[in-house]
Amino acid sequence: MQTFAYQAKDQLGNLLDSSIEAESEDEARALLTGDGLQVVSIEEEAGLNFSLGGGGRISRNDIIYMTSQLSVMIETGINLSAALAGIASQEKNPALKTLILDLKHDIDGGEDFSAVLSRRPKYFDQTYVALIRASEQTGMMGEMLEKIALYLRKEAETRGKIRAALAYPMVMICLACGVTIFLLTFVLPKFEPLFNRKGVKLPSTTVMMMKSSDFLLNYWQFWGPALIALLIGFLLFRRSEPGRRFLDSAKLNLPIVGSMIKKVAIARSLNTLGTLVRSDVPMLQSLELTALVCNNTQYSQLWRSVIDSVTSGSQIHEVLRKSPLIPSTIVQMIAAGEETGRLDDVLEKVSAHYEHDVDLSIKTTTSLIEPIMIAVMGVVVGGIALSLLMPIFQLSRNV
Repeated sequence: MQTFAYQAKDQLGNLLDSSIEAESEDEARALLTGDGLQVVSIEEEAGLNFSLGGGGRISRNDIIYMTSQLSVMIETGINLSAALAGIASQEKNPALKTLILDLKHDIDGGEDFSAVLSRRPKYFDQTYVALIRASEQTGMMGEMLEKIALYLRKEAETRGKIRAALAYPMVMICLACGVTIFLLTFVLPKFEPLFNRKGVKLPSTTVMMMKSSDFLLNYWQFWGPALIALLIGFLLFRRSEPGRRFLDSAKLNLPIVGSMIKKVAIARSLNTLGTLVRSDVPMLQSLELTALVCNNTQYSQLWRSVIDSVTSGSQIHEVLRKSPLIPSTIVQMIAAGEETGRLDDVLEKVSAHYEHDVDLSIKTTTSLIEPIMIAVMGVVVGGIALSLLMPIFQLSRNV
């Protein structure tokens, strides 16, 4: 996630100067426009962390902890302002304590909790705000805060599992690159004078390795700038709308990992939509928020097409049935939920099933990736070693 500083005008023409967290500038503009704001300027902030004046930082776990504590205290009958004051008095993180006291100050000034949270999108996204706004209308804030804490906790757990699953292949890739560079720049040059002096006809693989070694050694001063330019180009491409669409589409079609990414996007979408519908958030707003949390442009476009169709009088399952991104079994269950008026129950059960399926998919993906990465690394290192040994064997035969 990135943080963007923006200036925007509200519906009354007042100029707002704040920041928002989003995956890209386009998403940040969409979030602000969805809140009824007219964006004047927007740019990425230099410091991209959950920091707040007063030192320290605020993590997602801090927000989950605060939400859970608020839920317990409000359920026991303590009013919101007193609950915030109690949490702040025990909080050791200065940044989180400052945030909580700021919330309390605004609430004591007579503002709604949802309005106070909406001005701090860096810490409370639109889904959080929408759920709190719904609880203010129903008078069940304590129960809603518990739902939000559970929702955020599931999101954090899923994100952590995905990172853990992808950490191993990333480490192996870096290790393979490091070993390859070491062999080409340090080991292979030691043998090159021997090969040239004996006049042995070298295998094509050895010649290719020697040329690669010469390139790395003779043009080492261009490595850094080339890598930096490549990285910057990739980041700029990823942040552009065409780049995001291309990469998100490529992710879904990756072997082994692609199915896991699909299941994660589906589970996140259904969990969000089910939580919002069960919490009496209006359907169109629920669908809009679902489109924002997918973290994949392919699924975001799908849910936005659902919004357009629902607005014109169609049902959700009618649009999903036309897309290959959603399995037909899920479409059938959603259709049954819409026909019986129990869509929230169906979405809750389906999302729970898919979350379990995501866990199994992550374990399966990890178990498959490990031997594949070991085999790839063995082929790379073994290929270089073989390129060194073949000329030596040939020299031995000549002798």
